[in-house]
Amino acid sequence: MKAAYITEPGPTDSIQIGELPDPTPGTGQVVIRVYASAINPIDTYIRSGTIAMELPLPFVPGSDAAGVVESVGPGVKRLSIGDRVWCTNQGLLGRQGTLSELIAVDEHWAFKIPEPVPYEDAAACALVGVTAHLGLFREAQLSPGESILVIGGSGGVGSMVVQMAAAKGARVITTAGSEAKAQVCRDLGAEEVILYKDESISDRTKAFAPDGVNVLWETRREPNFDEAIDLLAGRGRMVLMAGRDAKPAFPVGPFYVKECSLHGFVMFKATPMEMKTAAEDISNWLASGKLSANISARFPLDEAAQAHALQESATLEDSSHLAGKIIVKLNT
Repeated sequence: MKAAYITEPGPTDSIQIGELPDPTPGTGQVVIRVYASAINPIDTYIRSGTIAMELPLPFVPGSDAAGVVESVGPGVKRLSIGDRVWCTNQGLLGRQGTLSELIAVDEHWAFKIPEPVPYEDAAACALVGVTAHLGLFREAQLSPGESILVIGGSGGVGSMVVQMAAAKGARVITTAGSEAKAQVCRDLGAEEVILYKDESISDRTKAFAPDGVNVLWETRREPNFDEAIDLLAGRGRMVLMAGRDAKPAFPVGPFYVKECSLHGFVMFKATPMEMKTAAEDISNWLASGKLSANISARFPLDEAAQAHALQESATLEDSSHLAGKIIVKLNT
């Protein structure tokens, strides 16, 4: 099979394109013929060695994929040959990733794609969708009618958070860096969008929710806890999904007096049952049109290194050239 792989962690040009042996399904596994894979920041961190993990070598990066079940191993119960499926949580903790024509995946990480959802959309909503679902509903327990401030509503995870919160019946205010990105956020279901380069996040949020927002979703690498806790309502919940190396000051007094809570989590530590709960909602919302993929760029497998470079420029350099997900197309 054709694949993008590395022989040791390194920069984007360490990604090679070549032939690797076809995988065979082990017990409880399915082999998927991949039609679309999505690029995530975590994929670039692992490929570069920024996050150190034990890797099988050669190592195929990538967390997300969508395609068709080509073969099944012993003990597989839910899936059958020919099923259209999406998966995530690959390329992590010693598992091979998804930038290859064929992948072997444990059945409990793969979920059926409802018709007529395209493969690209399913792949684009995989890791980011599960992340948003876990943060909103397992952690923050967002309820209909509540208000939520989403920092960065046009990004990969942010666009999922905006849509899921709106689908739940919450009132959504978010931030964007340009009018074009602001319109994307409005189309996704945000009631209000703050152009943070020109407008005060604090002033606009207080005008939107004078008593404070119930949930604040933080995507920046350096969170501003003073601002966040000032903007939260009593018993407000703040969700953190970024800032691995950040060590900002924290206003302890206002935090506990307001009875707020802080929720940090990572998607790849979710249990199979938690993933299944998220996946069922994601698939149903994709089929009903309540959730749509926010795809910004597409690359063929031969240009996997360029896809990684674009993701890095958006993540590490705060590039304005990306407002959504990057898709790598395979088996075309």
